[in-house]
Amino acid sequence: MFSPVEKLIASRNLKPKKKEGFLKVISTFSFIGIMLGVAILIIVMSVMNGFRTDLTNKILGFNPHLIIKPYNNNKINNDFKKKLNDNFKKIEFQNSFSGEGVVMKTETTKGVIIKGLDQKNKKNSTFLKKILIEGDKYNIKKNEVIVGSQLAIDLNLQVGDKINLLSSSFITTPFGGLPKQEIFIVNGIFSSGFYEFDQNVIFLNLNQTLNFFNKTEEDIYLEIYLPVPLDADEIKDRINNLDNNFFIYSWIDLNKSFFGALKVERNVMFIILTLIIIVAAFNIISGLTILIKNKTKEIAILKTLGLSDKSIVKSFFLTGFTIGLTATVAGMVLGTLVAVYIEPIRIFLSNILQIEIFPADIYFLDKMPSEIDPISILIIFLLSIITTTVASLIPALSITKMNTILALKYE
Repeated sequence: MFSPVEKLIASRNLKPKKKEGFLKVISTFSFIGIMLGVAILIIVMSVMNGFRTDLTNKILGFNPHLIIKPYNNNKINNDFKKKLNDNFKKIEFQNSFSGEGVVMKTETTKGVIIKGLDQKNKKNSTFLKKILIEGDKYNIKKNEVIVGSQLAIDLNLQVGDKINLLSSSFITTPFGGLPKQEIFIVNGIFSSGFYEFDQNVIFLNLNQTLNFFNKTEEDIYLEIYLPVPLDADEIKDRINNLDNNFFIYSWIDLNKSFFGALKVERNVMFIILTLIIIVAAFNIISGLTILIKNKTKEIAILKTLGLSDKSIVKSFFLTGFTIGLTATVAGMVLGTLVAVYIEPIRIFLSNILQIEIFPADIYFLDKMPSEIDPISILIIFLLSIITTTVASLIPALSITKMNTILALKYE
C-alpha cells in the first residue's frame, strides 16, 4: 500500500529537527490525548459493564425470576402447580411469603424485609449454604432468624443473640390495636455481596412468617426460577395465557427503570468520552497542517523530482495515521490493564488518598466490578482509527492544491 519512499518521508516527518520542536510537542500531545481517550473509554465501559453484570447476578442470585401472587381469593393450589409442571418442564418453583417489619436491639431499631423460606424445598438449603458466613445450621427452626452481615454490624449482632421483631400486622388488645411482637434468636449471619440485601433482609421459617403476619396458606405466593432468567417476560406471558387468575411479575419488571437508567448512563458516558479522542485528533490536524506549511519547499522539490501528488499525500497521511494507530494500540493496552486490575488500584488509591472510592452503601456492591467486553474494545478501536484517519487525511489532501512553481519561488 505504501512505497519505501513514502514510508521514508513519513518516518522523517515523525522525527522533526530541533528547530521544529513545536511540532514534536504537538505530536506528543496528540499521542497522549488519543491514548488516554481510548484507555479511559475502555476503563469506563468495562466498569459499567461489570457494574451491570454484577448487579444482575446479585439480584438474580437473591430474588426469584418470577413471582406469582394470588388475588380475588384465588389460592395457588396443587392443580395450578401441576399445570406449571406439565407445561414448563425445566422451571423450579417454591412457596414463599415476605412482609415488612422492625427489628429492635437494645435502643436501636431498623426497618427490614422479613422473608419466609420453605424448609421443604432443598433449593433453600443449598442457597443458605452458599451465603451463610456464620452459623452452621441450614434449617431455620421456630423462633430462629438469619440476618444479613451489614444488619448484624449495624445492630452489633452475633449468633445466639436475641432480637425483638415487630410485625406490620396488628393484634387486638384491651388497649386497642398493637403491632405484633416476638423475640427471636439469631441462628446465622449471611452475606450476599449485595449491600442493600445484607442490610435490610431477615429470613424466617415460612410457617412462622405466616403466623407472624397473621396470614394463612391462602396468602402464600409462588417463586419461580428459570434456566434462562432473561426469558422471564416470555414465560410470564405464557403463564398468563395458561391461567390469568393470578398476579405475575418478573425480576425484569421490578428492575426495569434501574437497568434502563444504567443503559442510558452508559451510552451518554460513551458519547462524552469519545469527545476526548475527537479533540485529540484535532491536534493531528494542527500538527500536520503546520508540518506541511514548514515543508513547503521540500514538497515542491519532491514534486519537481517526479514524485506524484498521490505519493506525497500518502506519506503525510501515513505520518498522522502512525501517531493515531500507535496511540490507539497503547491506549487499548493501558485501558485493558487498568480494567483487569481496577480493584487493587482502587484499594491502593483509597489507602494513599485516605478516601473511600466506590463506597458500598452508595453503589450496593462490596468491590469495584469490571468486565472487559471484546466487542466494546473493537468498537472503540475502530472509532479511534476512523477519527485519526479523517484527521490525517484532511491536511494531507491540501498538498494537491499546492502550486509547485510558486512554492519554489517564495521559498
